[in-house]
Amino acid sequence: MTEAMIRKKPGMVSVKEMPVLQDGPPPGGFPPVRYARRIPTKGPSAVAIFLTAFGAFSWGMYQVGKGNKIRRELKEEKYAARRAILPMLQAEEDERFVKEWKKVLEEEARIMKDVPGWKVGESVYHSGRWMPPATGELRPDVW
Repeated sequence: MTEAMIRKKPGMVSVKEMPVLQDGPPPGGFPPVRYARRIPTKGPSAVAIFLTAFGAFSWGMYQVGKGNKIRRELKEEKYAARRAILPMLQAEEDERFVKEWKKVLEEEARIMKDVPGWKVGESVYHSGRWMPPATGELRPDVW
């Protein structure tokens, strides 16, 4: 059975006779397609972040400067106290050294009494240079 017999109409001879029915855009067109990346602009701006960071850095450096000034003043106070007490400490050390040196010379005289031409207290080194006396114990092996 053919289509013409079923519908009681003459059938199509060709596809070209079909009515053209094509999908198209809705009236007014399609809405635009969003293809760009759009990041919301919430939060502080770059300038605000930079100024905040600069302010925090500046405040921190100011605090460091204040701390350095205080530390420098405390150090100067400590050095001034050391300079004030130094003559007294040096006098005490000189007194201790003289007492100990006398003991060393007495011990040297006792040990070297039988050596002819030995001069007690004379240096065995003849360099001609003055050397400051050593501090601490002069001869720890004697006592």
